[in-house]
Amino acid sequence: MKWNKDAKEGIVVAGGQGEGNALTQLWYPQGLFVDTLGTIYVADTFNNRMMRWPKEAKQGTVIVGGNGQGER
Repeated sequence: MKWNKDAKEGIVVAGGQGEGNALTQLWYPQGLFVDTLGTIYVADTFNNRMMRWPKEAKQGTVIVGGNGQGER
């Protein structure tokens, strides 16, 4: 849920749609960061990716990963 300043209700940008790897879904998110521009970053653990939602975005963008777990 993303809340803009002085908003009366929030905007759902991810979650509530079950587990999955669509740009509006997260699977076991474990980290959240908001920068000074209001961009939201989320570590989407089980999708092995880092997602970003700029202000006013309706869906996220994969900025790192998203190609599977890789080798150990």
